[in-house]
Amino acid sequence: MMPRISLITPVMIAAFGLSGCAQDLDSKTEQTTHAANTAIWPKLPKTVPVDKTVESKVSALLAKMTLEQKVAQMIQPEIRDVTVEDMRRYGFGSYLNGGGAFPNNNKHATPADWIALAEKMYQASVDDSLDGINIPTMWGTDAVHGHNNVIGATLFPHNIGLGAANNPELIEKIAAITAKEVMVTGIDWVFAPTVAVVRDDRWGRTYEGYSEDPAIVGKYAAAIVSGLQGRPGDGFLGDQQVISTVKHFVGDGGTQGGDDQGNNLDNEQDLFDIHAQGYVQGLGAGAQSVMASFNSWHGEKIHGNKYLLTDVLKTQMGFDGFVVGDWNGHGQVTGCSNENCSQSINAGLDIFMVPTNAWKPLLENTIAQVKNGEISQTRIDDAVSRILRVKFRAGLFDKPSPANRALSGKTELIGHPEHRAVARQAVRESLVLLKNNDGILPLKPSTRILVAGDGADNIGKQSGGWTITWQGTGNSNEDFPGGSSIYDGINDVVSAHGGQVQLSVDGSFTDKPDVAIVVFGEEPYAEGNGDLDNLDYQRGQAKDLALLKQLKAQGIPVVSVFITGRPLWVNPEINASDAFVVAWLPGSEGKGVADVLFSNADGKINHDFKGQLSFSWPNSPDDTAVNVGNEQYAPLFAYGYGLTYRDQTNLPLLSEEITQTANSVSKLAIMQGTVKSPWSLQLHSAEKSLTMTSNTAKLESVRVRTTDRFVQEDARAIHFMSSEISKVAIAHVFPEDLRAFNSKGSVLSFDMLLNSDVSNDAKVGINCDVACSQGVLLSKLVTNKDKGKWKTIHIATNCFANDTDNMAKVYSPFAIASKGPLNLVVSNISFNTNTDTALVHSCSE
Repeated sequence: MMPRISLITPVMIAAFGLSGCAQDLDSKTEQTTHAANTAIWPKLPKTVPVDKTVESKVSALLAKMTLEQKVAQMIQPEIRDVTVEDMRRYGFGSYLNGGGAFPNNNKHATPADWIALAEKMYQASVDDSLDGINIPTMWGTDAVHGHNNVIGATLFPHNIGLGAANNPELIEKIAAITAKEVMVTGIDWVFAPTVAVVRDDRWGRTYEGYSEDPAIVGKYAAAIVSGLQGRPGDGFLGDQQVISTVKHFVGDGGTQGGDDQGNNLDNEQDLFDIHAQGYVQGLGAGAQSVMASFNSWHGEKIHGNKYLLTDVLKTQMGFDGFVVGDWNGHGQVTGCSNENCSQSINAGLDIFMVPTNAWKPLLENTIAQVKNGEISQTRIDDAVSRILRVKFRAGLFDKPSPANRALSGKTELIGHPEHRAVARQAVRESLVLLKNNDGILPLKPSTRILVAGDGADNIGKQSGGWTITWQGTGNSNEDFPGGSSIYDGINDVVSAHGGQVQLSVDGSFTDKPDVAIVVFGEEPYAEGNGDLDNLDYQRGQAKDLALLKQLKAQGIPVVSVFITGRPLWVNPEINASDAFVVAWLPGSEGKGVADVLFSNADGKINHDFKGQLSFSWPNSPDDTAVNVGNEQYAPLFAYGYGLTYRDQTNLPLLSEEITQTANSVSKLAIMQGTVKSPWSLQLHSAEKSLTMTSNTAKLESVRVRTTDRFVQEDARAIHFMSSEISKVAIAHVFPEDLRAFNSKGSVLSFDMLLNSDVSNDAKVGINCDVACSQGVLLSKLVTNKDKGKWKTIHIATNCFANDTDNMAKVYSPFAIASKGPLNLVVSNISFNTNTDTALVHSCSE
């Protein structure tokens, strides 16, 4: 076997023949008992001292408020599901825009549009004509790597890259810039920083973690909070600062199997030592809000855990700000729904984050629960006092309205050149060099360069999830005005020094290059949609490896630039490269990569590599939880590893041996939460086609909207509205080889909720290069008796393709078409093998 690399320092409308309350997410995990011990947790100093004047104002205002007004302060709806008139009527304490939500539901909303909505909501909140009180509302947003929902904003590297830079001073500067760009749009409050300490790299939020090392996470938490809010006593929450949120309390990075929203089984000492250090230092820097986590601790959802939210966080640690929930996270508490959850309030949650139209029944039910004694008036008063305290500290009662604040409307600050320069510096410092055989880097800028790979000229891919849209999908380079791709930087440098550059995604060329730079890696994803079952990159379809080998076979030296949100098993790709650079998810300033890859004109180093791994690199696809400090610590590249141009050692060939367990494919997710790469959801009618790029899509004859089943936006509601043929398909312009799912026992599986009578002309099927069968009638899969109930459906794949070769080129792995009205919801679409044949529709009739 290859010796491990040691740590150097200790530390389509062909419609199949047609013509003319959340479940228990922890049931699969072991639940164990644990002993509570608040003495493990520190009593934090009062970084933001108690202000008697503020406390007096809070008490005076609270005394004037009715129960209805108090509960409204605890409700946080989402802009897609609440109107200005709702705000005027109820006076919500806050509201948010979720990922992929924009003013006027317009992805290309301008800063002026954002300001206009902020102003309308604010004015409605202080209008006492209907709700009888004038408390200013707050707008919260996920600005997690810059003001990432707004077109043209500066996008910084995601947290995993910033962790590799290990530069807290730079991080504080990044946070301050983010606050400014957020303030330009009239928003008060940012849901950042994420201070998760990731223990299993299969987790889809790994890139939101700075490091597997709690020490780095702690330092960064303090830096980010200070940058967003300012430092207490020095411009704290002033005209250029926003309210920050340390999240997600607590243990989200330590769930079993890396399952998003899963179960953390750490003992309490480890929960503190590993997962709480970001809170110790983030709250120590004065963070005013904490977001409760989706995950459970020993089987109990944090949103309903009184011990952690109240006894530990508020009483022992002395946190006097407010605790906000995550997206309908209260609905996952045992005995709760999105519309009803006294348990969360009693546990210590102060604000319900309640997107969708569940906000109104939740508000009404909470009021009723106070009146009947299920929730005490004391608990309500405590929650509202915390909300008001933060609003007074942030000056929201004294600041002008959003449209009239100091930075509001200063659109020149959105993507300002100085901000982009800081982001470019962060890109440079985050790059980690894993291999540089024969000193191929730095490259001379006068060289003939081939730039290949689908990530080379793709700002959306290099920016990852939480980029304009929630998943970071559906974006093009035109959506990043002022930004630059990695190719842009290479082209600028080489062209300026007399070299030649050819961009070719597939690696073809006219003149043989001196060297090829291949930019490739993960497609964008966010949250649980990025969860993996092992770390084998491009398992079963190693297209990028084929490109690297194709170039090497032609005698062309290869420099790989790897775009990724986590360490992955890429031994074959590293072996096929002369140099291998991990760029993580660099954001909008791709030119920063070329700053490091190329020398000056005289051959001297321009910028050296500074990045060092803040996550250990796996030795095998199953090496998913390798963390520095483990008793059996045997990574491929250790925590802290990162070459510089001073290092001359060649990396020998790495082992490409892989176990059958890791390499076998028994399930292929087509839509699990989100539509999986490389597919997209498409709507087709007789004359039009539309790709769904946000939470809604509509043609005259059919519409689709994301909806919540188990977790946020994990299902698609489909409504066929006319008698013309329409289709909703999950598809891609290029075919996929799915022959592994054409054997006996292979099925297409999906969950369906029928909300109307079954259309006699509706069919489910797939589309292949070679004609597949004409699909399966929906009426053979469900009946009108199934209305209103979720049903899991398995269809044998030989219903669609009797010839194995047909499955070699599948353009659409799932589609449903109807020639008549039909209303249904689908989720959890996948191909599976070895399914119990008794449950399968076999098409044998």
